Amino acid sequence: MSTPAVPSSWPPKARGYFAIGAERSSKALNLGNLMRSAHAFGASFTFTIGAQYQALEARADTSKGHWHLPHYNWTTAGEMILPKGCKLVGIELLDEAVALPSFRHPLQAAYVLGPERGSLSEDLLQRCDFTVKIPTSFCVNVAMAGAIVMYDRVKSLAPFAERPISEGGPSAGSAPVRADGHRKGRTDG
Repeated sequence: MSTPAVPSSWPPKARGYFAIGAERSSKALNLGNLMRSAHAFGASFTFTIGAQYQALEARADTSKGHWHLPHYNWTTAGEMILPKGCKLVGIELLDEAVALPSFRHPLQAAYVLGPERGSLSEDLLQRCDFTVKIPTSFCVNVAMAGAIVMYDRVKSLAPFAERPISEGGPSAGSAPVRADGHRKGRTDG
């Protein structure tokens, strides 16, 4: 039995671009973990809004993401400037938020998470194009929530082979699936 071919670049690159940040972050370890995950998942930039000084130290970012991608520190939501066409996606456990497994990620997105012991501010929620919730019983750690959202984005927008119906990985010769749902290499769509 042969093993499936490994994509020519690992990990497969998702279409579009994304950024991730946090509002009113107060814990340097959480911000550092979020920045490390952003670097690993291929973020274009990271940001904070109204972060306490200690959070900006980001001691847990052992990948030194700030050397590899831009980081922006905005004092208020009103100061935040995103690239043209970039959609702001708030991650918040709200009744009216879209469940992450049912959310189609914008090709150009900036994801923002709330503080460790609070919610996204009303000002920031008003600026969001979408609000998404992770299907958990209660809020999880900011860095963990960010990693879940970034994983979902990459899984949704990168060319991975379809999951098989049975346990295990894809069979040899399984074609990666494009973001539009068609198998890569098909000529009919």
